[in-house]
Amino acid sequence: MHIADSFVVKAPREHVWRLIRDPAVLVPCIPGCKEISEVTPTLYKAAIGFSVGPISASFNVEVEVVSENPPHEVLTRTRGEEGTRASTVSAESRLLLEATAGGETIVHYASEVTISGRLGKYGLGMMKKKAENFGRRFADSFRAKAEAAEAA
Repeated sequence: MHIADSFVVKAPREHVWRLIRDPAVLVPCIPGCKEISEVTPTLYKAAIGFSVGPISASFNVEVEVVSENPPHEVLTRTRGEEGTRASTVSAESRLLLEATAGGETIVHYASEVTISGRLGKYGLGMMKKKAENFGRRFADSFRAKAEAAEAA
């Protein structure tokens, strides 16, 4: 499943980069994220919970920073499973920060996501709609945090 979108943050790219690489900033912005811990500077573990229809799931995931070009781009690989191993998720993602002439930052993101197991049975349409909703919620939350931090 391919998920891609972009959003604008009214803050300079360097500021957005610092925040996007800070787990403490990201936890409250990621829908359903209970915690993120840094294992190494390029490996993170996270606990994320969400519901799709009548099914609730909690995933333990590892996010590996495959490569990065500060403050422009980061490529990540995510793998995880539900605690009961009823579902698994994997994703290859790219985040690109584009500076604008007006001092804002356009955050572009794209992911190739694979979900298998009981959540995978819901089909592409429902899962894609849920993922896009998560993306919008993250964008709104991150934008508000980044702009408030820039104003302060």
